[in-house]
Amino acid sequence: MTAPISTPLTPYATLLGFTRYVDRTGPTKATFVGGLRKQRASRHGFNPHGQFVKALKADIAFHTGGTHLAQVPDLVKPRWRPLYQALVPGATAWLQSLGEPAEVDLAQTRDALAMLGDLPVKINPHFGVRYADGRAEAVRLHFDEAPPSEEATLATLHLMSRHMDALLPHAEPVLVDVRRGEAHRMPETAKPQQVEQWLAGEAAAFRAIWSTAA
Repeated sequence: MTAPISTPLTPYATLLGFTRYVDRTGPTKATFVGGLRKQRASRHGFNPHGQFVKALKADIAFHTGGTHLAQVPDLVKPRWRPLYQALVPGATAWLQSLGEPAEVDLAQTRDALAMLGDLPVKINPHFGVRYADGRAEAVRLHFDEAPPSEEATLATLHLMSRHMDALLPHAEPVLVDVRRGEAHRMPETAKPQQVEQWLAGEAAAFRAIWSTAA
């Protein structure tokens, strides 16, 4: 009996995975990519933030100013309650920073597949925000205990900006540090061509590590 032929796993990253990868240095890069590859092979993955994102989106959509966020820690399993309780204050502060709730609406975003050289990276904002004056923002949330690094922020905002026509046309990319309630936007000093070259190099190294981890 012939053994089944295993299909090689093609290199692939989500925006979260890729930006966490660029944040790492030295041998930790290889360990991290190996972990991503194993996770992909096992198809295991769980998002503990799902209900939190739903609550935040509901507060924007229904102009409720944080009511859903205040309630959501009591609706999740006890093991996730401390996490949600740690996230709510910062998220509420960010929500209030948007201005009068009635003048802010939820906007539908789409995902996009970015190619960095030969590496596909899934670009997936959490949602969009549209203001009464017509401005729009595509929002990606950062949940980690540590604030997003300069590199991770730049990579996230650049890749979102690069594919904004697909994500939410004419919107500005925003990375929200949920725990601190801070919104990060593309720095005016950023040079897109240099960022593109840097990310292309990172993507090539990611692919090489992925292949050797096979």
